[in-house]
Formats: sequence, structure tokens, C-alpha cells
Amino acid sequence: MTATWDELVSAALLGTERRTPPVRPRPGQDAAEALLDVAALHTVRRRAGLLPAAARPRPAAAPEDPRPPLPPAARQRLALLLADRTGAGNGGRRGSAPDLVELLPQWLAAANRYGYRAPADLLPDLLEAARARTDLRPEALAFGGPRARWLAGLNPQWKYALRAAPGPAPAPGGPGAPLDAPAARRLWEEGLFAERVTLLVTARRHDPAAARDLLASTWRTERAEDRLMFLDALREGLSPADEPFLEEALADRGRNVRGTAAELLTALPDSALSGRMAERARTCVALERTGDGARIAVEAPHECDKDMQRDGIAARPPSGQGERSWWLGQVVEAAPLATWHRRLGGRSAAAIVTLPVADGWRPDLHAAWCRAAVRQGDAEWSRALLGPPDSVPTAEEAPWLDPAKLLSALPPGERAEWVAAFIAAHGLSEAFRLLGVCEVPWPEPLGTALVDALATARDSGGYPWSFSGVMGLAERCLDPSLADRLALLTAPAHDDVLGTSSYWPEAFSRLIATLRLRDAMRKELAGAG
Repeated sequence: MTATWDELVSAALLGTERRTPPVRPRPGQDAAEALLDVAALHTVRRRAGLLPAAARPRPAAAPEDPRPPLPPAARQRLALLLADRTGAGNGGRRGSAPDLVELLPQWLAAANRYGYRAPADLLPDLLEAARARTDLRPEALAFGGPRARWLAGLNPQWKYALRAAPGPAPAPGGPGAPLDAPAARRLWEEGLFAERVTLLVTARRHDPAAARDLLASTWRTERAEDRLMFLDALREGLSPADEPFLEEALADRGRNVRGTAAELLTALPDSALSGRMAERARTCVALERTGDGARIAVEAPHECDKDMQRDGIAARPPSGQGERSWWLGQVVEAAPLATWHRRLGGRSAAAIVTLPVADGWRPDLHAAWCRAAVRQGDAEWSRALLGPPDSVPTAEEAPWLDPAKLLSALPPGERAEWVAAFIAAHGLSEAFRLLGVCEVPWPEPLGTALVDALATARDSGGYPWSFSGVMGLAERCLDPSLADRLALLTAPAHDDVLGTSSYWPEAFSRLIATLRLRDAMRKELAGAG
């Protein structure tokens, strides 16, 4: 018999009808049976010829995790959530049972707030769940802790845990302990990329200067993509003390690194770069007196010189945008917003945004102010640019206006009140992105406005699946205390012109069941379940 194992496998994969196997059948035997006989014989020979392999060293013991264990009821809940992680919606009508798959992220976030450690026997299922869903990884790895990363090192399928930055981790020396400088230095110089990122983020919270010194010690030898990730960690605890390091990073060989350094420096209103940008902005924008009052005059930059490029101004505009408007937008976005109060006659932000802008520059100027308000977290300017929630311009009227981004600069309570008033005025059709930036669980005014809008949609004969995105958010974000009020909406609407009354009770029953399950999860994690 001269057939090799690879030839037998190839014939078996293709099928004996497509490839004649390299075997000779016995009388009365077909080719497939002959192939299996020869393969069986080969298998015995291969196994008999195997030599014993040298035993591998036993893996080092898993590291200790000093965090407290889960309460029994919460542990059982986690097992159920992980067991159901492969469940999938059936599209259209989803039934009235809660979607456990969508509750897992919320459960993990809550468990991390309590500071529990993951049960050792559930770590494989946890790593599998995070392998399938990248959105779970930060919270799952934070919950899994050092033992999850240790276990991931023994299975190539979980290598994502070794290269992805996990969530907040305790500093060397234990949770809440001062940073252990020798241990931190050793981990920084010898650790995996994910461990180094975690160390930098954690060290930044304990000692921002020490974290910056760690980064500076190896900065010139790091890869460009790693420098970018490390630099981004400096957002935590950013202060004027970081300015010298960031100024040096403006000369980095990586364009994205230079851009991030410039962005961080413009978040420091008293930095030298902010001052340079303010000076450039003042030469571009001025107050002009006219017979009807005042207006804003704009003279966009005529070139993007080397100094501008060093300060993070990208010279080449995107397709479809002119160079001068591109440069103007970047300059105004990077200038401290306080510049405009002095430059435009001491006016408030609310008064400035109402001024007419000459020569059609209003879209470019207002778009740059919107980006600046978000970048600098300026509530006054965000409030002025948003305007009242009952009269927000349409996308056609103000394509530069992104209410969801501007809302992120407002205090959480004011943000929720603005969205609640928007829903009361405009309904739910444009509210999905706005709801996504509100603090969870949604406070009472917002929750009430949402429930009222859903009731209106039901009574008007709307289809519940038209609001599936909002309903999905409500399941995860609505305060569970509203479950009893929602129970009143499970009855069919009286006027059922479009024949949708049977669908709404199902949708509301699902929402109610999910809210009550979330409440039970909270009590279990608190040890009251």
C-alpha cells in the first residue's frame, strides 16, 4: 500500500465520486469502503508509531484576586446570563420575555461597581462571551481580573484578552494601595501591551506625574500606534503639568500622535498652544459694525504654514471642502472659547451665536464652535448652540448641529431635562441618539416623558417595532420603578384603526418584565436577593 495519509484525507474530503482514491478495493467492495479500511489501518499505524512527548512544565499558579466573591443569588444570575449569551432575537415581534443577552453588559458594569471578583468556574464562559462580543470586553476583563488574563494565556482563542486593554485594574500592591514604583517600573518595561496600558491608566489615577514619567522613559522607543494609545491615557487627570511633555509630542513622527497631543493641549485653556490658536483665531474673526447693528466678519487663513501644521492643523482638506474653510474650522475649534467674549464686544455665548455672519461663513464658524464646545466641555456654549429643545433647527437648516454631542457637555440633570422637553415637543422619532447620551438610569422627568410618548404612540396606532431602538434603550436605561405605571399600558388601545393593538401589550409586557428583572439583579448584587 503506497497511499500516504495526506492522499487519503484529500480523497475523503473531495469524495470518491470526484477523485478516485489511491486504494484497491476487494472484490465486492466499493471505493468508499476501501478508502475507510485503508484509513483505519493507517490510523492504527500512526498511533502505534507515536513516541511519548516530553512533559510540559506545569503552568504557574493563577494570581490571587483579593476582591470579595459574588453573593450566591448574583452568581446564579451570572451563570444564567452566560448560558443564554448565544440567544438571538427573532426579528419583528420579539415576544414578551426579557432579552438576557442585552442584560449581560449591564450586569457586568454593576458587578464591577460593587468590586466583586468573577467565580473561577465561570471564567471560561466569561472569556467566551467577550470573545464573541467586543462590546463586553472592557467590563468582562475588569470583572475577570488577573485570573481571567492568566487563563487567557493558556488558550490561543482568548488571546484578545492579552492584547486588548482591560478595564480599570488595581495598582500594583492591591486595590487602593499607593503605586509600588519598582513593581510598576518592572511591569512597564516587561509587561504585555494590555498590561502596560492598564498600568498607565491606573497609575494616572494614583499619581499623574509618575505615570507621565513612566511614559516619557520609553517614549522614543515605542511604536507609533502604541504611542497613540499611551498618549490617549493622559486624558485622565490632564493638567498644566503635562504641557511640556505634550509640547514635545507635537514634533512626533506620527501624524495621529501629533494630532492627539494638540487636542490635549487645546483642552488646557492656558497652554501655549491654546494661546497660539487664540491669536490665529483673532486674526480670522472680528466684529464689524454695520448700519443695522453688528455682524461677524471672517477672513479665513490663506495658507497653512509649518507652524500651524506643528500645532495640529491638517493641511489637506477632505474631499469636497475648500482649503480655507478647512483651516478656519480647525483654528476656531482649537481656540479657547473665552477668546470670543473678549473679541466680540464682551457678549455672552448666547448673544454671540445670534449675530449674523458675513459672506456665508456662518456654517463653518458655528460648526467649529460646536466642536470646540464639545472638546472643551463648555456648558455655556453648548447650551447657547443647542437653543431651546422645542425649536431645534432641522438637519437641512443647520447641518453642522449635532445635539447629541453638545448635550454631552451639559451636567447630567440638565441634559436629561433638555431631552425630556425635546421628546415632549417632537416625540420619539428623533430622540434615539439623544437618549443614548443621558445618564443611566434615566431620571424621573426623562423617564416620565418617554413613557408618555410611548403611550401617545400606542394610542395613535403607531407600530411598536417602529420604536424598537427606543424600546431597547428603555429596557436597559429606564428606572425600574416605572414598571408599575407601564402595566397600565398593556391593555389594547381603544381606537385600533391600523390593527396594532395586539402588538403593543406584548411590547410593554416585555419592557415591564425586563425592568423587574433589572431590579432583581440590582438587589442580588447588593446581597439582598
